[in-house]
Amino acid sequence: MPAKEFASSATGSSDNTVIGPSILISGKLTGDEDLTIRGRVEGEVSLTRTLIVEPSGIVKANVSVKNAIISGVVVGNIAATESVELTQEGRMVGDIRSPRVIIVDGASFRGQIDMGDATPRAEGATPRPALVRATVRPGVSKPAMISKPAAPLPPRAVTATRVEGTRPAPPPPPAPPVLAEAGKKKVLVKKKK
Repeated sequence: MPAKEFASSATGSSDNTVIGPSILISGKLTGDEDLTIRGRVEGEVSLTRTLIVEPSGIVKANVSVKNAIISGVVVGNIAATESVELTQEGRMVGDIRSPRVIIVDGASFRGQIDMGDATPRAEGATPRPALVRATVRPGVSKPAMISKPAAPLPPRAVTATRVEGTRPAPPPPPAPPVLAEAGKKKVLVKKKK
């Protein structure tokens, strides 16, 4: 399928640049159209549209895009304003920052996923914390589909579980002092642990 037809069917756009399988690009790539990588790119990639890394593609770069579809190899961090998808053939080592992340069964991923907004928030706005540390191994029976939480949990309602290879959760903070009334005077009573 020609590149123009592939881009139209995959992303709804006719603007698509293809880096062929025998091409090596080293440096900084920027653009306002979709980019399909079948060859090798090293350095930095910054797009306002979609990055498609095909199974033959290798990217050793930090990537900043709107969407990323990874079927090849990526070594580096990806920041996407909309979504990142690792397909069954996809292999990635690096961190992902995107509000929507899809890791399909068979994909290989090692890094951290931050599903807070990829764009900076206005000052004073409440952040939506959603940091996921994940290692996906080939042969996992179910796909790992990760999406943004519906609403953030209050800080004291968050529970932590230990994942192999990570540090244990910190102990809960000490209980605050309790105020008790004795007549007209207020007395501060500290609870012992």
